[in-house]
Amino acid sequence: MEHVELLTSLPVFAGIARDDLAALAQSMVDRRVRAGQMVFHQGDQSNSMYIVAEGYVNIHLPGDASRRISLKDAGQGECFGEMALFDEQPRSASVVATTDVRLYELSREAFAATLERRPRAAMDFLKMMAGRLRETNAMLSERAAKNAVEEIEKHLSWKDRLADRVATLNGSWAFILLLVAVILGWTLFNALLERPFDPYPYVFFNLVLAIVVVLQGPLIVMSQNRQNRKDRASAETDFKVNLKNEVHIETILRELGEFRGEVNSRLQTLERSETQTHTAAS
Repeated sequence: MEHVELLTSLPVFAGIARDDLAALAQSMVDRRVRAGQMVFHQGDQSNSMYIVAEGYVNIHLPGDASRRISLKDAGQGECFGEMALFDEQPRSASVVATTDVRLYELSREAFAATLERRPRAAMDFLKMMAGRLRETNAMLSERAAKNAVEEIEKHLSWKDRLADRVATLNGSWAFILLLVAVILGWTLFNALLERPFDPYPYVFFNLVLAIVVVLQGPLIVMSQNRQNRKDRASAETDFKVNLKNEVHIETILRELGEFRGEVNSRLQTLERSETQTHTAAS
């Protein structure tokens, strides 16, 4: 029953009837992988996909510690390796367990038997893979470097701008000096009047200050939440820029390696030709 509920929660299985999902769930294999262990390596032969039931895994392109490219962290309710259900090509990336993880393994044979009964389900898989390809192409083709804070500030309403100004004013010496001036002015004004409108202990002034504090609190929290959103947007932009840089560096290194190999091959060819020429001349 647990397998069926997990499959039902996955968008990729949305087009499959519950009876077919039950049959599919019976064919899944329960696997346990300890933290730090590899689920599979790039280039391994593929014949099954995996669904994360517990824990987290990291999908990455292998390389040295400084050249490893992380593609995605998959957690509970997410799947990976689904392309293995449609072809027999080697794995395009490596997957390592970042925590103790429980996986449900679905083989190509079991899925093919389900598709024979429910061909429309193949379209859901194709839509999901097409979406992932579009996201990857968009990330690699678009300009990732942008001012995330400026993009957010362009769409601020007057209420948001007011909250930011209040938060900025509260954190300045100008607000402290203004508050001191108001207190002194209020006190002197009531002291000089024969019949002060707010005599000591200035109950009305305390009420005004309380109202100001009550209004300031939510405005400051709103501004802080918006600043947190700006920080998250900036961090996401930095991640995209770093990821694109890693991909481009990997491409450059690969091309340099191919260029070096071609140069060495041509030098060897020239050396052999020169050696043969000297041998023929002698």
